Amino acid sequence: MEEPAAHNGSAAGAAPGAGTPTRPPATPEGMALAYGSLVLMALLPIFFGALRSVSCAKSKNSSEMPETITSRDAARFPIVASCTLLGLYLFFKIFSQEYINLLLSMYFFVLGILALSHTISPMMNRFFPANFPNKQYQLLFTQGSGESKEEIVNYEFDTKDLVCLALSSVVGVWYLLRKHWIANNLFGLAFSLNGVELLHLNNVSTGCILLGGLFIYDVFWVFGTNVMVTVAKSFEAPIKLVFPQDLLEKGLDADNFAMLGLGDIVIPGIFIALLLRFDISLKKNTHTYFYTSFVAYIFGLGLTIFIMHIFKHAQPALLYLVPACIGFPLLVALAKGEVTEMFSYEESSTSKEAPGASKEEPTEASKKEK
Repeated sequence: MEEPAAHNGSAAGAAPGAGTPTRPPATPEGMALAYGSLVLMALLPIFFGALRSVSCAKSKNSSEMPETITSRDAARFPIVASCTLLGLYLFFKIFSQEYINLLLSMYFFVLGILALSHTISPMMNRFFPANFPNKQYQLLFTQGSGESKEEIVNYEFDTKDLVCLALSSVVGVWYLLRKHWIANNLFGLAFSLNGVELLHLNNVSTGCILLGGLFIYDVFWVFGTNVMVTVAKSFEAPIKLVFPQDLLEKGLDADNFAMLGLGDIVIPGIFIALLLRFDISLKKNTHTYFYTSFVAYIFGLGLTIFIMHIFKHAQPALLYLVPACIGFPLLVALAKGEVTEMFSYEESSTSKEAPGASKEEPTEASKKEK
């Protein structure tokens, strides 16, 4: 069985034979199909999530506004992730795995429905007839009164969104009752796409801090301890994409899975999405840095799978993805003489200014907020 090396939903499958000894080894055809499918599934949320992040950055709807990651957030993230990982490890060691996974299943059941509904909503809008009775709704929670009133939740939606929510609930019930790998992947893809779309790095330096920190973190927890593997094997939640290596032999009832954690999709994905928005800010009608980083991700993920099977050991995918996703675009920027423009590009966390607006004012504003 494929064993993952995971952190907070980040995993790369281990080499064949690392798991249950009684399981027959996967066939070359089955392995090629499984890993090819995982690579394809990883690329979809990155590509479409990056495209959707562009319109998301310009959105005036508070329910669709992105969450901006600052350099301080990026520096703290590996520490928070380590504490979370270690906490889960201790929980699984002390308490019953069955009850913990039951609570996690309910939690991800709700999150998965909301994420999948948000993901399919733009596509579903094309199938609604023009005369569909679409009504607007608003969910508003405030705190305080008078001039001190503060918005806690302000979510706008319509009847079409409710239909998408109902369809997503069907998948949610399927996942809750059967834990089927297809339902798991639908939720996983939705989580990944939403992450790439809604999590925005404020600049390239922040992206380098985040990816660099998680690079060290990933290597330490995979090669230094057995914590990641233990948590990933015990954690029953749609935090990873899976594909059966014995699909050709057993069909949809296959159970010998290759795995890829969502962290290995979302973390590089938000950096790739940032480079797409940087491309657009240059106003050259080219997406050079986006496509360069996208190809770099494919190269890094392919290298991860190759090394994993050479050494027959679980691999931290970010060990290969981070140098590729940062190095390739940086080399292109050096060749084009745009390194200064790349590292001076800034996205405001407090306003929706057009790309290329003043870089100093948003930075000062963000410091005051902190």
